[in-house]
Amino acid sequence: MSTQQPNHFDLHGHGTHIVYDTTSFTGKPQFTYTTGGHSQSFTGDEIRTQDSEIGTLVTVTIFKTVDTGSTTLTLLVPHVNLVNNKSHIKTEGIITVHHFFASNPGLIKGQLETYQTIALQGTAALLEF
Repeated sequence: MSTQQPNHFDLHGHGTHIVYDTTSFTGKPQFTYTTGGHSQSFTGDEIRTQDSEIGTLVTVTIFKTVDTGSTTLTLLVPHVNLVNNKSHIKTEGIITVHHFFASNPGLIKGQLETYQTIALQGTAALLEF
């Protein structure tokens, strides 16, 4: 008996709402991040994934400047065996500020990334597209 894996994640916590679909009607992944009444949507190559022992790291760039760095959001998507096409999950979102100064990278000393975690919970489900 094979277990079904989710393709839709609907998560919330601490004023943040994330919806991540590993596929869609177009065949491309979709990711929506909402916080403070502001929403950003990402699709296809704007969404980067990396498998790891602790789950899949799903990363999108939520803020970018030409010369002083960027901010990414990484969703830790755990491995899930679904029960009746849906399961409750708890996970983390990690906001990373990447510091650099393009005209003189050596100006920034010490730690180049800072992190903020967001506890998230919600559902993992299998949707048919």
